[in-house]
Amino acid sequence: MKFMMIWRATDEAFANLGDVDFDKMLEVVGQYNEEMIRAGILLAAEGLSDPSEGVVVDYSSEPPVVTDGPYGETKELFNGFYIINVASKEEAIEWAKRAPMTGPGFKTEIRRVPTIDEFPQDNEWIQKERAWREANGQL
Repeated sequence: MKFMMIWRATDEAFANLGDVDFDKMLEVVGQYNEEMIRAGILLAAEGLSDPSEGVVVDYSSEPPVVTDGPYGETKELFNGFYIINVASKEEAIEWAKRAPMTGPGFKTEIRRVPTIDEFPQDNEWIQKERAWREANGQL
């Protein structure tokens, strides 16, 4: 089963990352990534740029409103993710517990990634996506 582990941090915890030695952070995260690679479960892992570089597209009106970051009223920032392939949600939880970026203000949200087989196979758009995935070696 595929799961997405979403790294989240409060505004304060995210700001405190600036106090962390970047080389040390790369080493700790790199070791964690290496463990997942050796276990054969890591499918993707990405960090995200500073929230001030992002934008929000709000669909509450027509046309949608685009607002530059940093985001207002933020309680937690989504600052990176992993996609892993493990046997169960419990196994995903165990990997999340071992994550290197921990402490007050840090959380990891775990969400299952449904497979294309879980959608109606007679749907035209699902058939097109399946063909695209097969052509790109994703099935």
